[in-house]
Formats: sequence, structure tokens, C-alpha cells
Amino acid sequence: MSHVLVTGASGFFGGVLKRRLLREGHTVVNIDLEPDEDAEASLPGLTSIRGDLRDPALIQRTFVENRFDAVYHVAAQLAHGMKMDEHLLWTSNVDATKLLAQTARDAGVRPFVFVSTNCLWAANLGHPVNEDRDTPAPIELYGKSKLAAEQCLHQFTDDLDVVIIRCPTIMDAGRLGLLAILYEFIDDNKTVWVVGDGGNQYQFIYAEDLATACILGASFGKSDLFHIGSDNVKSMRQVYESVIRASGSRSRVRSLPKGPTIAAMMLAHKLRVSPLGPYHYKMIAESFVFDTERIKQRLGWKPSLTNEEMLLKSYEYYARHREEISGRTNVSTHRKPASMGIIRLLKWIS
Repeated sequence: MSHVLVTGASGFFGGVLKRRLLREGHTVVNIDLEPDEDAEASLPGLTSIRGDLRDPALIQRTFVENRFDAVYHVAAQLAHGMKMDEHLLWTSNVDATKLLAQTARDAGVRPFVFVSTNCLWAANLGHPVNEDRDTPAPIELYGKSKLAAEQCLHQFTDDLDVVIIRCPTIMDAGRLGLLAILYEFIDDNKTVWVVGDGGNQYQFIYAEDLATACILGASFGKSDLFHIGSDNVKSMRQVYESVIRASGSRSRVRSLPKGPTIAAMMLAHKLRVSPLGPYHYKMIAESFVFDTERIKQRLGWKPSLTNEEMLLKSYEYYARHREEISGRTNVSTHRKPASMGIIRLLKWIS
């Protein structure tokens, strides 16, 4: 059994990975800006440090006090919301990644798994996006910061076994953030809107499947880059309709005209009255699917849930815990509902 560092393990996916590792008998140290509810519950095998990954003294002390077998770097500052601290986002996602890699190298900890994103693109490429063929082209700060972090890690591949896993939207019970807006519409039997005809395909990844990939990556023994995601990706209209049927909601899926809707989203973003940014209005009516053959062949990984199964699981959690969720404050972005902003007007007329 190993002793590992998981950054961001107070958050949604970091928490999933942390608890998975603990269940399998490993011991885990978590560093996060947010408090760790599992540490407050005295979960065996867990040490949680509330601190800033940009703090060299903290990172150095943590590696001196622990003999880590692997680093899982999950923590990231997101760009969701109507206000964003650009300096905090960039330094947390790029500078902290470099500091972690340097400290891991100096401590002789080779396995270094980095969770990256599909936000490195903001266009429908017309085919499953491949690790070698398709060059990243992010358009907003979050995607640019994650790409910069990837490029930083390439400098350490002689000394670290850097496994980068680019993932689409991570889904499981407890995943909220912007998705909580969709869940509220379904739970209140409101119209669920798609932009255009809703025929676009957008891939998700089940959190436990991503955790499996991270664990496999830590034991891979060399550096590599992998794309990950679900199989058999259906259209967004089909996925929403499947969840509505299974949940017993009276919601219906209807279409908004693509051109005017995207123009309105762009204006709302500029006015800072919408939680949806450039990536969202670029991709809301587009298809985006990763080619996952490499991770299947090299790590022996495969997905276990479809998009509709994941989304239903996540929605059912929201429906069961809605009252408690509405009062959450001191938790990570994906563990609380995003503010609707001007989208609430759309709900009122739905």
C-alpha cells in the first residue's frame, strides 16, 4: 500500500479519488484551500492540510514530513462565475503545478498524475479529438492555464513519470456547479432548453472511471498523455430526455435559435450577469468527443457508465439533497450550485 499526495481532495473529483485510494488501503495527504469534510469526520488514513499550493514553505515541509509514493495533482482554480480573479487562477493552475513538480523531483517521487481538461479546445473539430493529431487551441483563461501547466510538466519528464489525463465534464453523485442549474430546471418541471436542435454530442466522464485511470497512470512507469471519456455518446437532447423520463419529471426539451441565443450569451458574459463564459457559448451547440483508444490500449482502461447514466446519478443526488445543497458556502466550486444570474429569467418563462 502506498502513501500519496492528492491536491484538491476537498473538492468534488479530488474527494472521489481520495476516498477511492483510502478504500483500497492507501494513506492520503490532501492539500486544499477549502476545508476537508472527511478530515473533520476523522476518516482513517487521511491527513488534510488546509493551505495554498503556491506556498513554497508549505510544499517543502509537506514533502519533508512525508515519503510519498505518488502525486495526484487534481487541484485547480476554475473560471466559473460572474467574477474571476485572473491572477489567482493563473498562479494556482500554473505556478503551483511547477512548484509541485520541482518539489517532487527533488524528493525523488517519480509518479506524477495531472488531471487536465477538454477546455483546451473550444470548437467542433468534426472528429474524435486525438492526442497527437489535434493541437490544443484554448480561448479562455482556464484552458490557457491548464495548457501552460501541461507544457510546464513536459520539462520534468526526465525526472518524473508525468501522466497527463485530459478529461471532459466529470460526473457522479454530488457534481454540481453549473450543472445544478440544469437539475433545478428538471426538478421544478421547467422546460429544458437546448441551443439549436440539440443534436450535438458532448462527452462526459464518470468520476470513478477517472479515478481508475489516475490510479493506473500512477503505476504506468513512464510519461504519457491520455484523453478519456465515455463511449456511445448520444445527442444532448437524447441524454436530457433520458434523464427526464427516468426521474419522472414533467420537463420537456425544447430548442432555442442558435444564432440569437449565442449572441445573447456573449452579451450577458460581457455584462457579467451570466455564469457562462466563452468556452460555454462557443461549445453549447457544438459536438466534442475525445478519441480514447490510447488510454484503452496502453492502460487497459475502459468506461463503465454512459452519459445518460452519469447524468441521472448526479441529478438524483441533487433531488435528494436539494435543500441542504442550497445552503452550501464553504466548499469547492463543483460541490455547490452555481449562481444562475440572468438564466433565472429563462426559468421564470419556462
